[in-house]
Amino acid sequence: MLAVLNKQTVGDLPESAIRGRRALVRVDFNVPLDEHGHVSDDTRIRAALPTLEYLAERGARVIVLSHLGRPKGKPDQKYSLEPVSRHLATLTKHGVRFVETTDTDEALKATHALPEGEIVLLENTRFLGGEETNDERLARALARLGDFYVNDAFGAAHRAHASTEGVAQHLKPAVAGFLMEKELRYLGRALADPERPFVAVLGGAKISGKIDVIEQLLPKVDRLLIGGAMACTFFRAMGLQTGKSLVEADRVSMAKELLDRGGDKLVLPDDAVVAPSIEQGSQARTVSRTAIPADQAMLDIGPRSVQTFAEEVARARTVIWNGPMGVFETKPFDAGTRRLAEAIASATDRGATTIVGGGDSAAAVTDLGLENRMSHVSTGGGASLEFLEGKTLPGVAVLDDARG
Repeated sequence: MLAVLNKQTVGDLPESAIRGRRALVRVDFNVPLDEHGHVSDDTRIRAALPTLEYLAERGARVIVLSHLGRPKGKPDQKYSLEPVSRHLATLTKHGVRFVETTDTDEALKATHALPEGEIVLLENTRFLGGEETNDERLARALARLGDFYVNDAFGAAHRAHASTEGVAQHLKPAVAGFLMEKELRYLGRALADPERPFVAVLGGAKISGKIDVIEQLLPKVDRLLIGGAMACTFFRAMGLQTGKSLVEADRVSMAKELLDRGGDKLVLPDDAVVAPSIEQGSQARTVSRTAIPADQAMLDIGPRSVQTFAEEVARARTVIWNGPMGVFETKPFDAGTRRLAEAIASATDRGATTIVGGGDSAAAVTDLGLENRMSHVSTGGGASLEFLEGKTLPGVAVLDDARG
């Protein structure tokens, strides 16, 4: 785990290695576009700005690579990065250009013609058939686009793609950007040397997607709080009735083993907000976890559980949160997630280190306007999960180690 913290960063490069050089920067501009083709959430673009502007201000020619969506290895206009380029231009004083290709002579010429201190965004890397297969030829072609490589795409670092892992084999130095450095620092230190008490909160729909995370975190944390529909699989393991709630029957025995092993470290909800369906929120009511009706489903944790979770968070000095407590997109099943987010924000105010995993948790925090009251909100859902699972992230492992 500590090895990932020992990577060279863009800040380690001498200015002589930057000025006039082509900095090939992989970012994660996989952002949502509205029906008019405009960027509707620019969180990931803003997160990469410190690296892009640092390089531009030092006279680099900044060549930017990113993917957007899942175009299946061929051009698809609805996944073009051209709207992202237009939006990026509104966020920086440095000139921004867009090139409609990536591994072509046109793109290569554009990298050499780019004035110092300006930025060019190349077209979607996933328009290239060899990107997701980490094709060797493509990786070498991408390496020709720069004089050194910077990976600032934490959200794509768990993929061994040509633009995240392959290119770094052929273009050196290969260093981490400031966002990548921040992600690794917060997540890595939380797992390697957390200030205690250390509390992890896991939610979401399925235990199967979080089993490896639970396995990794259980020995490390002081408390592991389980919410969301995944709590229902644990309820079934306890012999409780779960009604129409989502339960992974094939994971019940594993949940029972985790309960036995976790002891009082594992904290489950003791009440639930139930309704016949998500659409019938007007019929929602709170019941004990021992009294979930046969014709109802648990769609949020209840107020007693929220209070218990909030008290555990209030005592913590390190908090990691991944996964909502209920169907937070739909009222009234957003209350548990909202109150938990507020409790974690308050813990930050009191000096705790608080880390929100990407994906739904990050979306909830952003929707609530609480992102600035968290120590760190990860930009990578899948990457942060795999990091918490203890897996090697290919896009990180390939970067140059810091000099001793």
